[in-house]
Amino acid sequence: MSEAKPSHNEILKENSPTLAGTIAQTLADPEADKFSKDDSQFLKFHGIYQQDNRDDRKGGKKFMFMVRGRLPGGILGPDLYLAYDRLADEYGNQTLRITSRQSFQFHGVIKSGLGKVIKGINDAMADTLAACGDVSRNVMAPPTPATNAIREAALEDCRAVSKALLPGTPAYVDIWVEGVKLDLNEKHEGFEDPLYGKTYLPRKFKTAFAIPPLNDTDVFTNCLGYIAIEDGGELVGYNLVVGGGQGRTHNNNKTYPRCGDVVGFIKPEQIVEVSKAVLTVHRDFGDRSDRKHARLKYVLEEKGVDWFRGELEQRAGFKLEAAREYRFEKQGDLFGWHEQTDGKLFLGLHVSTGRVKDAAGRRLKTALRRIVEDHRPEVRLTPSQNLLLTGIDPAGRDAITAILAENGIAVEGQSSALQRASMACPALPTCGLALAESERYLPDLIDQIDAALGETGLTGEEIVIRMTGCPNGCARPYMAELGFVGKSPKKYQVYIGGNETSTRLNTLWKDVVLEEEIINELKPLFERFKAERNEGERFGDFCARVIVPEIEAAASEEN
Repeated sequence: MSEAKPSHNEILKENSPTLAGTIAQTLADPEADKFSKDDSQFLKFHGIYQQDNRDDRKGGKKFMFMVRGRLPGGILGPDLYLAYDRLADEYGNQTLRITSRQSFQFHGVIKSGLGKVIKGINDAMADTLAACGDVSRNVMAPPTPATNAIREAALEDCRAVSKALLPGTPAYVDIWVEGVKLDLNEKHEGFEDPLYGKTYLPRKFKTAFAIPPLNDTDVFTNCLGYIAIEDGGELVGYNLVVGGGQGRTHNNNKTYPRCGDVVGFIKPEQIVEVSKAVLTVHRDFGDRSDRKHARLKYVLEEKGVDWFRGELEQRAGFKLEAAREYRFEKQGDLFGWHEQTDGKLFLGLHVSTGRVKDAAGRRLKTALRRIVEDHRPEVRLTPSQNLLLTGIDPAGRDAITAILAENGIAVEGQSSALQRASMACPALPTCGLALAESERYLPDLIDQIDAALGETGLTGEEIVIRMTGCPNGCARPYMAELGFVGKSPKKYQVYIGGNETSTRLNTLWKDVVLEEEIINELKPLFERFKAERNEGERFGDFCARVIVPEIEAAASEEN
C-alpha cells in the first residue's frame, strides 16, 4: 500500500520551516488588505487568524484579524493588562475576549494595525508566538491564587513546560519586533526547529495542569495533562494524562471527542523531558494526511495506552511509576471576595461569554481599567472565561467594590447560577468555521432555560451549559451537563450527561433541534429530572443514570 499523501499544510511547512511564508512582504504592501490563503496558515503560528465580518459581506469580504496572546497560566501583571486594554481600543473592536485556554484575543484588527498590536504586546514583555498553529498552544494552570505551596509550584511548572515547548522560529522576531521586510526564508535558509523539525506537528497540542479536588482546567480534554499529587502539603509529582481532545467533524465517524488516559506518575523534575517526549510522539505518529484525524487522541485510541507508555518511556529514558490516588470534586471558578493565604484578597468576576466590554448599564472594561490603574492587582484569566483580580490590599476592597458598582457591576450575586456555569465560543460573525450562533445567543437561551427551570420547580439549579457554533468544540461542550453544538444556522445538536467534575463525556441526545424548539424539547426532560432525581443529584448525573441508558437501548433496538 502506498503511503498517504501529505496534506497541503504539511507541504507548506516543509517549504517554509521558518513559518515566515511571504508574511513580511505582504505586511509591507500598503495596497494589500489581506494575506494569501497559504500565508493565512503561517499567520496562525504567529497567533493570528485572518477573518472577515460574516454579518457584512455585501459587496465582498472585508478582511480583519483575530490576534491571540500567549499567556501561560493566564496571568497578566497590571502593566501588561493595561497594554492589552489600550491596544484593544486603538486597533481592535474595543473589546477583549477571554479564551477557553486562559488567554486574551483581539477581534476586528485590520491589516494596518496588525504589526502595531503585536509589537505593542512584545513591548509589554509578552508575545503571541504559538498561540495558534500546529504547535504547543497556551499552557493552562489553576488560576486561583496560592492557597498553599503546591499552587505556586504547579504554576512554575506550567511556565517551564510552556518555555520548553515553544517553537524557535527566528521569523517571529524579524517580522513583528524588528520589522524586517526581506525574504526571511532566504535569510534563514536551512533553519529547522530543534524540537519540532521542519514540519512541526500534525495539528495543535494542548497542555493543562490541575490540582485536585478542583478540575478547573478540564484536564482530561487536553493532549497532555498533569494532575498534581501532594503528600503532607508538598507537591511530590504528577499523574500524567494523555490523549484528550474535543474536536470532531459532523458526519465523520473517524472524528470524535475523547477523554485522556491516566498513564502513570512522574516526579516534578521530570516534567520537561516528559512533555517533550509526549509532544514528539504526536510529531512522529500523528496523521499528516488528514487534518481532521491528526490530533494525538487518535494515536492513543488506535495504538493503545500500553503502546504509548512504552514509546514515551523509551524517549524519556525512564519508566513511569504507577499512578497515584486522586479525587476531583468539581470544576469551575470562585466569585466574589476571598482571602489569600498571605493576607491579601482576590476578587472573582463573572464575564458573560468571556467578553470584556462596555455595554449599556455594565461597563466592565472601563471598571477594570480604573481598578488596575489605581490598585495594581494581578489579573488572572480562567479556563471558564472569567477573571480574577489578585494580590489586593484589604484596604482597597471597598474602593474596588465602589468602582464596580459605579459601572453597573455587582460583586455579590453575580448573574444566575446557570450563567456563571456557562461557556460559549465566539462563533458568528468572526469565526470562519461557525455554522450557528454561540456567544451572541447563549446568554438569551440561558435566561429561557432559567425560566423553564423555574416553571418546573427547579429555581436556582446549577447546570454546566456550554455552546459552540461548530463541532470543533472550543468551549468544550462535550464535557457539559448540557451541551449545544451548531449543526447549521439556527440548528443545534444537544448533548446531555456530563458531570460536575468534568471527567466524563456526555452523550448525543438530539441530533437536530431548531433554535425556537430548544425550550420545548428541554421542558419534559426537566420535568423528569424533577420527578425522578435522587436526593441532591445533579442534572448531568441524572441524565447519565436514566436518560443515556434509554438512548442506548433505543439505538440497540434500531440496530
